[in-house]
Amino acid sequence: MDIDRDTFTGQLVDDLSYSYTGIFEPDDVRTAVDEAWEAIATRSRIPAFIPVLVTRRAREQLMARAQAEGRVVKKVPELLFVCVHNAGRSQMAAALAEHLSARRVHVRSAGSAADPGGDIYPLVVDSLRERGIAMDVAYPKPLSDSVVRAADVIITMGCGDTCPYYPGKRYEDWDVRDPADQPIEVVREIRDDIQARVTTLLRQILN
Repeated sequence: MDIDRDTFTGQLVDDLSYSYTGIFEPDDVRTAVDEAWEAIATRSRIPAFIPVLVTRRAREQLMARAQAEGRVVKKVPELLFVCVHNAGRSQMAAALAEHLSARRVHVRSAGSAADPGGDIYPLVVDSLRERGIAMDVAYPKPLSDSVVRAADVIITMGCGDTCPYYPGKRYEDWDVRDPADQPIEVVREIRDDIQARVTTLLRQILN
């Protein structure tokens, strides 16, 4: 599948400029789209996924910036889960939080050293599918300052001090095993550990 960058990004800029009318100028939207294209399209191994992934990346970054800068009002708490590659633990936590919260929170995940052209660990995908959670369009997302500033609660897992600190936010560090290169039995244990932690966190936030 050949994608004409100018045609695709031009249409996407038009679409997102309409979505963010009164919030961002078209030049701001163009910058977000170009950054998303460089992050995704230049690394993606499956060209057919590029339009969906670039669109999601640009939209996510624009919304995070809008929230961080107070351009839009948050309607629910914002949770951010961070690990190193955003291919295992943080993806699991975000998927489980979204699954369990009934949309009473908004969830993001990112990695301090994530490669947006990479893949979620296959056994992580399989273990979540066992719980009825699809990860078909998930991909590793690099950590950005905007998503940190937009978050109310930031959960780190194995990424040390690489996550920026902002006063007034709730930070937690979870000691969770890395599912990389683990057999499915261990990945299931990690999934269940994360689910227990997510359940406790949601009870604290939503009660």
